[in-house]
Amino acid sequence: MSVFKQFQASDIIVSPFEVNKSFTFSGAASFTGSNVGIDRFLGTNITGSLFNPSSDPTTGQITTQYQRLIYDSIRELYYSNYLNSTQSYGATPNSASLIPGSDSAGDVYVGPTSSQGRYYNYPQTTLTFAHYFPTNLNDEIGVISLPVGIIGNYIQPNSFIITAPSGTISDDGEGNLINVSNNQICGNIFYSHGIAVITSDGSPGGGGVSNLYGSGIYGSSAYGSGGGSDSNFIENFITSSAVTIAFSSSLTLYETQYKCTMRENEFNLSLNPSIISGSEGIPYSFTTSSFFTPYVTTVGLYDENQNLLAIGKLSQPLPSSPTTDTTILINIDR
Repeated sequence: MSVFKQFQASDIIVSPFEVNKSFTFSGAASFTGSNVGIDRFLGTNITGSLFNPSSDPTTGQITTQYQRLIYDSIRELYYSNYLNSTQSYGATPNSASLIPGSDSAGDVYVGPTSSQGRYYNYPQTTLTFAHYFPTNLNDEIGVISLPVGIIGNYIQPNSFIITAPSGTISDDGEGNLINVSNNQICGNIFYSHGIAVITSDGSPGGGGVSNLYGSGIYGSSAYGSGGGSDSNFIENFITSSAVTIAFSSSLTLYETQYKCTMRENEFNLSLNPSIISGSEGIPYSFTTSSFFTPYVTTVGLYDENQNLLAIGKLSQPLPSSPTTDTTILINIDR
């Protein structure tokens, strides 16, 4: 039989904890499987003509997108503060102070009011790195999109590796993608979005950042106008079927701990019907002894309507103490 006791707010503790899981997928077929859904896109800087759905080139291994729109979206989301050589480390956000007047006409703004430099490009670190993004006509970028169902809350830093016929790329834990062959930055990864962007092969002659922690090389003389080594390098990772990707996901779970406390004067009588004499209907004599101690074997959690929600079984019967409080802890992950 059951004995009920109401929980107090102090008896329930919710604690977050992080779990990680490693994944490795080899071959384009494993990328696009129904339970995986890793997509790859080419983005191309197509300018000088209006967007035309009937003629603009498309991209995508699973879903079909327009290369022009992929390029424009990535540029605005992640690189809008890094698009000229004087701002390769990101533009300082503009801000203005308001001195209120008697009405809106009397309000005075002090400082720059332009929206330029107010973009948030989702930096992955507090360290300062130069960000390279190709801006010449027909320049290409590669985008690898990992679904939230696999990455959880974010990709674990220092866990991303992708290999293609043109080489291997890994992340440095600070949001940079590194071309393993020359140890140079060749793009960026946005861990919480599950997005990896390849912008170059990392070599100074092909565009990109010339030193892992140094400044960028900009200008058409440095990275050309597309179709060179950068494009070949990027397209291998995006279009090749001989590609392998590995990473670790990170997911936050929540553990709820219920503290079930029996005071020394509580639950010291057994309600088990087996202690009742069947013929006489009275407890057996041994149960009335001062040395008799009931044992706890199971703890049930109920809602306010006394519906049983969860059962916790003890590994062995636990005697209730007549002299001290006894606490049983129940942990449930959710």
